[in-house]
Amino acid sequence: MNSGAYPPVTRPQQLRGYGPALVCLLFGAGAVLAFAPFRAWPVALVSLSGLAWFLDQAPTTRRAAAMGFSFGLGYFLTGVSWVYVSMHDFGGMALPIAAFATTFFCSYLALFPAAASWLTHTLSRTRGLRLVLLFPASWALAEWMRSWVFTGFPWLAVGYSQSPSGPLSGYSAVFGVYGVSLATALSAGLLAWWSPWTRRKSASALLLHPAPGVLVVLFSIGWGLGQTTWTRPAGEPLTVSLIQGNIDQNIKWQPEAVRATLDKYLELTLASKSRLIVLPETALPVFNVDVPRNYFDLLTRHAREIGGDILLGVPEYVGGSAPRFYNSVMSYGSSPTQLYRKYHLVPFGDYFPRWFFITWVMNTLDIPMADFSRGEPFQNPLAVAGQRVAVNICYEDVFGEEIIRQLPEATLLANFTNDAWWGDSIASAQHLQMSQMRSQETGRYMLRATNTGVTAIIDERGRIREQAPEFVSISVQGLAQGYSGSTPFIFWGNWAFLTIAGAMIAISLVKGRREHGEQ
Repeated sequence: MNSGAYPPVTRPQQLRGYGPALVCLLFGAGAVLAFAPFRAWPVALVSLSGLAWFLDQAPTTRRAAAMGFSFGLGYFLTGVSWVYVSMHDFGGMALPIAAFATTFFCSYLALFPAAASWLTHTLSRTRGLRLVLLFPASWALAEWMRSWVFTGFPWLAVGYSQSPSGPLSGYSAVFGVYGVSLATALSAGLLAWWSPWTRRKSASALLLHPAPGVLVVLFSIGWGLGQTTWTRPAGEPLTVSLIQGNIDQNIKWQPEAVRATLDKYLELTLASKSRLIVLPETALPVFNVDVPRNYFDLLTRHAREIGGDILLGVPEYVGGSAPRFYNSVMSYGSSPTQLYRKYHLVPFGDYFPRWFFITWVMNTLDIPMADFSRGEPFQNPLAVAGQRVAVNICYEDVFGEEIIRQLPEATLLANFTNDAWWGDSIASAQHLQMSQMRSQETGRYMLRATNTGVTAIIDERGRIREQAPEFVSISVQGLAQGYSGSTPFIFWGNWAFLTIAGAMIAISLVKGRREHGEQ
């Protein structure tokens, strides 16, 4: 007896040739519109549902994997090809090599959607199980794996597309961004399952189908969670100034430009009267030991006069028999001097990995300060201006489970970054959106101080309170509220999401085997 098993090939004549792979490539490219700066979050659901439908119709597992790879290639070539800018424009890599390296990198990233597609098609032949359980679980798990394989590159995890206004973003405070990815992929799978283009469903069958009801419940719960207050205010609102120096990346590390950079940041800082003043990553483009002594004295004196503190990014030199260098943030002012050292370093940006198959890149790039040591994985928040600030530098704020290491002790989050490496591309807007997700996950304000943008104050629900225009020298003034307490995500990190995704795969396997035995 056939109890709903769906044969692997229904209408293979429609899926011959390169047409399906090309359509999947376009679906992937279009999905980028769901992210900042476009923020058309429903597009992610439509694009993923298109991929899910094609996977369900694929005649073989190999074809399914090829469709997933095509989707991923379009997705990443469109969404993160700005890495070319850092390699060619600022890293000095020759154009053909930079183009090849960008394509190679995006092809590597496309392997993760390909793996998810392969798994979706392999583990079940039952249509409902495949689309509603296997596809969302496989997609979200592949994104999670992408966040740590080879040190991780979680950029464009589909959950970010829902932040901050998409109703599914409410799941972030409970399950984190990968839980939002799971909910988004589940929604897409439900849409594909409901699709009228498969088996020519009648109007009555479409109306009685369970998928729309499940979608309504899924979105309603997400919206409700988004309205939930997980954390509570800690202390009075704090006046903050976020300094955006707008130092051209081409000259930032040139010795002849150092004095002008120091003067600009000193001028912007001394003009601020906020209790907490934040300068971006490596704002001072020389080692801390090489900065004129009276420079730090001037900063400290100013902060003490206004009863506050200054946080600034500066390369740190630690001498000894084996000298070390850190990408650090240091505090000066009314509170004791403290520091944070960057833990999650960027390959080829903060250090050169010794991976045998790409060591040729080491001799091609010309990136200064690219031999930093790693800070400790667990560091205390910095106690400044009456708050406890969880510092993260540049790329670190795309790793939500690392951010919560300083929580719930921290009352504020602060990101120090220099997205000038990506030029005038969509990268800085994407990075801003990921910071917004960190605020939603933790129920904390995020203060973003950047060199060229996007500098912003983000509230505990991921909404932008103040924002500077890009590529201008400016000080963003505003209020930030500290928060205490824990969201569920702070308590259990990614474990809840992993448990649910694992259970979805296990259920589909058990039910699929049972149905296979009944045939």
